[in-house]
Amino acid sequence: MSTTACVVLAALAFAAGCVLARRRPVLPEGGWKDEATFTTLHIAAMAAPSLRTGLTRDSARRAVRHLRALLGTSALAITSSDAVLAWDGACPDEVLTHARAALASGRPHVFAGEPHGAVVVPLTVEGTVIGALAAYDEELSAALVRTVTEVARWVSGQLELAELDSSRRRAMEAEMRALRAQISPHFVYNALTTIASFVRTDPDRARELILDFADFSRYALRKARDFTTLADELTCVDRYLLLERARFGDRLRFSVQVAPEVLPVPVPFLCLQPLVENAIKHGIRGTDGKGEVRVVVRDAGPEAHITVEDDGMGMEPERARQVLDDDPRNQGNGIGLANVDVRMRQIYGEAYGLVVETAVGAGTKVRLRVPKSRHSSL
Repeated sequence: MSTTACVVLAALAFAAGCVLARRRPVLPEGGWKDEATFTTLHIAAMAAPSLRTGLTRDSARRAVRHLRALLGTSALAITSSDAVLAWDGACPDEVLTHARAALASGRPHVFAGEPHGAVVVPLTVEGTVIGALAAYDEELSAALVRTVTEVARWVSGQLELAELDSSRRRAMEAEMRALRAQISPHFVYNALTTIASFVRTDPDRARELILDFADFSRYALRKARDFTTLADELTCVDRYLLLERARFGDRLRFSVQVAPEVLPVPVPFLCLQPLVENAIKHGIRGTDGKGEVRVVVRDAGPEAHITVEDDGMGMEPERARQVLDDDPRNQGNGIGLANVDVRMRQIYGEAYGLVVETAVGAGTKVRLRVPKSRHSSL
């Protein structure tokens, strides 16, 4: 194997485990080996974002020229299992024929020919062959075969990461659908019953409550998105509180204090309303059947800090830990604290789970921290 090919292989092994900047790095002083290594890493970084979207005609088109530059071959093609997705350089008409041989066997194939020979290596995701990388050059060598094989393995790794990203997105979308399905049917029934009670006695109030219920339902049942704004989430909470206040009357008191500068902060969809629902559910269980719920949103530099507090009966701290540790699917009617806790930790990391402060007879306070950046640990 040539020294240049060794540099490419070593650099790709390094790139597979690193997050690379897309801007060309400043090369340190050194010999041609150092420069070749950094050039290889830079080219790999240019190709990676396209490959991380999966194997499509568009992603192949955007990645193929970088991969060809990485290999230094006369031409390069990327295929799916049944079509040539993209090529760079003068590729022969037999590309798909060459690719099918590698696809069928699942192993690299070498084809001699004039004026160019070919090295074709399958691309795999989780053990399934989904396409091929076909490199064409005037000179075929063992070094070229090994280098193309290593590049194809790196491309396969990027495509596997893309599939993992896609699986996570599908899981989050499924969780959002389940989240909407968990909106308490009791709340819907009670809200409609409350509205009906005003139809004859106070038609104007009934009309206002119908509009509030429609706004709440439109938001809560809209097409799932990973994020919304804190302003939208608070609007949902406002509509929810108005409906609950109509139901409980003077037995329910609530206050909402918000720092205006945090209103545009992106937050996970339906992360706040479940905390308020939980506070109302437990906050009016005092001996006099009354309760108060307080929502406070503060600006804390790089984060927004949210607290939802009630003055209800509270609970043993151990019981609060059990609630957060419970399977979110076992929360009964309503979304529940565990659901929000799990989503926050999945999105931002373990440090961003819910914090519950409670004691018997002392009410409950739930704290939530949201980074102003949408950075995710996923």
